[in-house]
Amino acid sequence: MNDVAVRALRDDEFRSAHRLFRAALHAGPGTDEEWERVRPVFQPGRVLGAFDEQLVGTARSMDAELVVPGGARVPLAAVTGVGVRADRTRRGVLTGLMRTQLAELAGRGVSAATLYATEGPIYGRFGYGIAGRARSYTVSRQRARLRPDAPEGGRIEMLDLDEAERRLPEVYSALPLRPGMMSRDRWWPGLFAGMRSGDDPAVALVHHGADGPDGFALYRVSRDSGMSATLRVVDLHSGNATAFAGLWRFLLGVDLVDTVIARNRPLDEPVELLLTDPRACETTELTDETWLRLVDVEAALAARTWHGAPLVLEVTDPVLDHNTGRYRVGPDEVSRTDEPADAALGVAELAMIFAGGWLPSALVDAGRISVLDPGVAVRLDELARTRRAPWCGTFF
Repeated sequence: MNDVAVRALRDDEFRSAHRLFRAALHAGPGTDEEWERVRPVFQPGRVLGAFDEQLVGTARSMDAELVVPGGARVPLAAVTGVGVRADRTRRGVLTGLMRTQLAELAGRGVSAATLYATEGPIYGRFGYGIAGRARSYTVSRQRARLRPDAPEGGRIEMLDLDEAERRLPEVYSALPLRPGMMSRDRWWPGLFAGMRSGDDPAVALVHHGADGPDGFALYRVSRDSGMSATLRVVDLHSGNATAFAGLWRFLLGVDLVDTVIARNRPLDEPVELLLTDPRACETTELTDETWLRLVDVEAALAARTWHGAPLVLEVTDPVLDHNTGRYRVGPDEVSRTDEPADAALGVAELAMIFAGGWLPSALVDAGRISVLDPGVAVRLDELARTRRAPWCGTFF
């Protein structure tokens, strides 16, 4: 479809884009009250629309910062709200939106983009790769008991939602963030819009340690037709082991609850290690979490920490030509080079190993990274080594 024009939408067009996106997810248009709650997350200049004679597709992003291995932060676009009208799918509308968005991000110096994918086959062709994975798990409250040596200390404070909306952004911004996590400056209104909707009670907690607030959790409790109830963790972050254990000690002590469900949590989150019976925590799902797109490969590579001996990576980017080339990558330097390549990979594969979500050797074995010398695979693993599994933990 060559006659589709893509442009940034005016503020008075945002709600039409929101309706189109909801329709693409088979949801109704939403009420006026719901729109007023989510309207603040629509950032001017970041909402795109695709038009033939009318709006047929949309995509938007929020400005943020991405934490990379080593703790540095780079400019990030959190991409969301991507949808195409049902009678215009598979006609190039999405391609036009994605290419326009990536060009715009590159033009203003954004280093990376990230998104949650509704379907697996879509975004790889635009240079996105699975950057991190997550697990969901269920904890039986009747069986779960914290070990006597579990970290202990601090106190829990309960907040109403209005107070939580005022205070939690500051708590989150002060926490140490792992690779893959992002700043949340424009994100909070959407979370609390969801917390205020529905009939299930919503609760907010803050954990206070010796130096002040160092963790928080939000959860909802739902009850079936009988007496059993399920506590669903909506958001939980902690700055240290004591805060993590303290939040879980509270959650497992909530009365009249049978099951605690936590979805899309870090792969290495150690809930089982806190329990006298590790099997009281059962993993129910492993899935991809965020997909990452390196918009400025050189800037992104230079921002993170590398280990071991330098290697030359030959990167191919089918959408953003400026990224295609060879990069010498090591602990002391990242630079473009004409030296022979030790490994060749696409920009999507580079995104997959960038934050530590996949061992490079696994991608070599899968045929997604090419090496002439098999020993390079081990050197790549050392080069990209990270201490913690990447995780975003901010659904947008």
